Amino acid sequence: MENSNQTQVTEFILVGLSRDRRTQLFLFVLFLLMYVITVFGNTALIGTVIASPNIHTPMYYFLCHLSFLDLFYSLSIIPKMLLDMVSVEGGRISVIGCMIQMCTCLFLGQTECILLAVMAYDRYIAICFPLRYTVIMSWKLCKNITVIIWVGSFLQTNLPIISQPPNFCHEKHINHFVCEILAVLSLACGNIYLFEKMIFFGSLFTLLAPFAFIFVTYICIIIAILKIQSVDGRTKAFSTCASHLTVVCMFYGTSMTMYLGPMKNASEKHKYVTIIYGTITPMLNPLIYSLRNNEVKKAFTKIFPHSNV
Repeated sequence: MENSNQTQVTEFILVGLSRDRRTQLFLFVLFLLMYVITVFGNTALIGTVIASPNIHTPMYYFLCHLSFLDLFYSLSIIPKMLLDMVSVEGGRISVIGCMIQMCTCLFLGQTECILLAVMAYDRYIAICFPLRYTVIMSWKLCKNITVIIWVGSFLQTNLPIISQPPNFCHEKHINHFVCEILAVLSLACGNIYLFEKMIFFGSLFTLLAPFAFIFVTYICIIIAILKIQSVDGRTKAFSTCASHLTVVCMFYGTSMTMYLGPMKNASEKHKYVTIIYGTITPMLNPLIYSLRNNEVKKAFTKIFPHSNV
């Protein structure tokens, strides 16, 4: 009898950010503009790096992967959210579609967490061991790291859910604008202990551990920079790290607020926190790296000579 009840829910309804029609139209225009900027900014950054042989270095190789992640993270969230805002039926989504969106967001988000730590390590080697940089950060190592990050993140985020998918039997309204795992699991029936532990230990591995690694790495970087005698040298070293550090603070700050807090009774503010790391951060990342990085600006102006970057 219990199993028959668990098969009743075939779709979810995403509540969204607001039920007021005027507010929805305003948010539609706002998020559509943000999405256009995100797509253009990340695509332009990827194209600029690919088309500029002088910046074909590990730093920009990983930066391309970061832009690729931001591009597809936004693609997995914003188009569906925009469609729900103008749809007569509201935010309806099938259970399978919701699981796919949830797993995709988890996969891309976790990959970005680890990638940001790898980028910090790249800056550490470049500043602390400049003469050995090309030897340590070889292209073979960079490609191996990339494969391990993508494949490892995919398996870690998807295998537990595929092997034991959650059951949903009663409530179908998700108090969110996306199938975010905390909001979805709050509707699950039966014992969700395995999923709670998966989120907790996964957060330790993909959030807390990489953030601690980045923190220690930047302490070493700052010590190394302060030993540089030249003012120009210190300024250049700081400038190459400032963009990455800004992105780290934005992404990790909001993600840790979500996933290292209490699991049960996730408050409504979580969906507003999701806006920051799910929509705003992917939009700002290419702008931060373009405006704060002289090499990117020079490469961009060579490709687009009439731009004002």
